[in-house]
Amino acid sequence: MSLNITKKKMIIAKISKINKHALSAVIADFCGVNSNNLNELRKKSRKNDIIISIVRNKLLKLIIKNSNFKCLEPFIKGPILIAYSLKHPGAAARLFNNFSKLNENFKIKVAAFDNKIINSENINLLADLPTYKEAITRFIVIIKDISIGKFLRILLAIKNIK
Repeated sequence: MSLNITKKKMIIAKISKINKHALSAVIADFCGVNSNNLNELRKKSRKNDIIISIVRNKLLKLIIKNSNFKCLEPFIKGPILIAYSLKHPGAAARLFNNFSKLNENFKIKVAAFDNKIINSENINLLADLPTYKEAITRFIVIIKDISIGKFLRILLAIKNIK
């Protein structure tokens, strides 16, 4: 399907807006993955506030030209799928990491976070960042353990006094 200049401008405007608000971006090679699996990936991405799109490489280079993701430009070759994380920087990396375990044809190329490149070997560093909810849950568990531990020590001290 050929795109005329107005459609290209619309695509650039739409994805540039997403690009400005995104915390991180991950690009992957999706050759050999069937469309049903890609549709499942898109469903999961919508639940996790991740925007996934397939954009022509030339248009994507124009989109990331003056943004935090300019470092991705050398890796934009061949058919790629780009995912932008909007709420948590590791969300797209985590989603792509889980998807690549189920589909051997899906290969993560690189990720960009804080204007730095993260290679596919180190993508787990970005994927393992705890979300806000997970961090709060861990904090509550630690506080609970500390308070129960202190209470038990007080009870033992009372028992030893008697």
